[in-house]
Amino acid sequence: MFTSPQRFLISLLFFGLLAPIPTQAGIYRYVDQQGQVHYTNVPTTNKFRLYREEGEPYRLETLITHFAQKFQLDRSLIKAVIKAESNFNPQVVSVKGAQGLMQLMPETAKEIGVNNPFDPSESIYGGSLYLRKMLDSFDQNLDYALAAYNAGPGAVRKYGGIPPYEETQNYVQRVKRYYDYYSRSEDIL
Repeated sequence: MFTSPQRFLISLLFFGLLAPIPTQAGIYRYVDQQGQVHYTNVPTTNKFRLYREEGEPYRLETLITHFAQKFQLDRSLIKAVIKAESNFNPQVVSVKGAQGLMQLMPETAKEIGVNNPFDPSESIYGGSLYLRKMLDSFDQNLDYALAAYNAGPGAVRKYGGIPPYEETQNYVQRVKRYYDYYSRSEDIL
């Protein structure tokens, strides 16, 4: 009936058809006719389109949520600081020596127990803790806390508010713009 090579090719074809179809891991979404948005990680119809791939953004989102809860911070604020400080690049080093996602200075990192500021978990932990300390130090005044995060608490105390440094004044406004954006957005990072 079939020769050995033919049987081999037929079985290869048969089992090849039974093999799982590779799919892209991630989150899928579609908007139905009523405007309802549907999300899933396992699309059930071809109406779903890839919304976000799995990977680093999801890991960062999880870390941000965890430390926001731990330090009673708005996760949108943590995202805004990370965006302003490093644009979500965990390996960045500033010209002044600040390191990692939340741009911790080496002395500050050491003070708050961060051993590796390039590790996203440690950086978000340390930056969130430091941000909480700045908010507590300045009676929950966000502008002063952000200025202290950027220029140091001593500069904010010296000037009785946001220091007259152009970099710091721009930084406070930039973080607040990102904060507003992330507060309104459903996007992950």
